[in-house]
Amino acid sequence: MGSDWMTNDRTSAAAAVFGDRVHLAERFVDLLTEHGVERGLIGPREVDRLWDRHVLNSAVVGDAMAEGARVVDVGSGAGLPGIPLAIARPDLEVILVEPMARRVAWLDEVVETLALSSVTVLRGRAEEQAIRSRVLGADVVTARAVAPLAKLAGWCLPLLREGGVLVALKGASAGEEIDRDRQAVARLGGGAPHVETYGAAVLEVPTTVVLIERVKSAVGRDRSWRTRKDQGAQKDQGARLDQSAQRDQGVHRG
Repeated sequence: MGSDWMTNDRTSAAAAVFGDRVHLAERFVDLLTEHGVERGLIGPREVDRLWDRHVLNSAVVGDAMAEGARVVDVGSGAGLPGIPLAIARPDLEVILVEPMARRVAWLDEVVETLALSSVTVLRGRAEEQAIRSRVLGADVVTARAVAPLAKLAGWCLPLLREGGVLVALKGASAGEEIDRDRQAVARLGGGAPHVETYGAAVLEVPTTVVLIERVKSAVGRDRSWRTRKDQGAQKDQGARLDQSAQRDQGVHRG
């Protein structure tokens, strides 16, 4: 079992994040350990760091989400961050969007095995009209290092209601991506991007995210929004940043 190789610190962290549903998180790690590499979901070197770099790393961003939020996970792949979020926050309605049939099959299997009644799996791409019509008006859209920030905004912002938030999990290059893509994000209807970190109390390396609100007007508006936490160069440079972000996350994305 996944708990067999968890350190004491990791055990405490998992219990703090997942509470009485920690057994579901352990089962998810077991499934990824057993099948993740052979099914092209994770790289071989990621098996020994599934908890810290992937499962806990994903779950802690739930602090950016209000109670009962409708969350769309774009390019869900192995189920990150959507599955850990659904385990840690059963109040969320989570929709996993994934274009690759073999990964959709994996996600369906995981949802059934873990009996995650709050999770729906959709096959398709965020930019496709069929997907947009199913998920339009989301409170939150998540994405995990699948593309440069400007491209992510183009895919994800249209899925959000006005005032909804894109939560993009990024690596150390997040600030540079914001500097590079700020104007493009504004043109796409996003507010001012900013960086937040989550999980400092349970992770040695907290999760870095870029938060972008969808606003009615891209010019001169930076609307405030409340999260659960509140409640309680160019092309070459871009390629280097994207590669760095992918290395930080270590997950295969199709």
